[in-house]
Amino acid sequence: CFLHSLCISVSVSLSSLSCNFSQHLDTGSLQNLRMLENEVFSSFTLYSTILILKMYMIAIVTGQLRLRRKAFVNPEDAIRHGGLQFYREDPEVERYRRAHRNDMENIYPFLFLGAVYSLLDPNPTLARIHFRVFCLGRLVHTAAYLIPLRAPVRSLAYSVAQLACFSMALQILLAVISYW
Repeated sequence: CFLHSLCISVSVSLSSLSCNFSQHLDTGSLQNLRMLENEVFSSFTLYSTILILKMYMIAIVTGQLRLRRKAFVNPEDAIRHGGLQFYREDPEVERYRRAHRNDMENIYPFLFLGAVYSLLDPNPTLARIHFRVFCLGRLVHTAAYLIPLRAPVRSLAYSVAQLACFSMALQILLAVISYW
């Protein structure tokens, strides 16, 4: 039976993964601890993880909203869930989809900039401010997009978050230029 074979394969893979993970903890735990002892990198990791989790949540809610509102972008999904009449757009689903797309357009560059910025050995307090401002700006932006809040709130949240990214990008460029 295919399902039985799949279960055995997953079980063997998980036990192998568990064994490899425990060996990795023994050999790599000192390196992992050193990375997290770096205050800037640890702060970057915290705020980045919060933002990635927020993106996952928006993606999951968008999918659930599609199911609940029966608004599918692919004809095969519409047919599976009731018929081609559900191959359509829904304003609420589209709002969530735009919020998710906006996250991808802004959070991915932050992940690059924040990681490189962390390598520059910046002042930990200033770095934390950059990361926190960006994270809070994106959280407010998403709330303003989805609730929806009055017009200037979303734009202001976007702008404040971008200032943090612009500041990190400028510092990265200045650091790189000094080595040319």
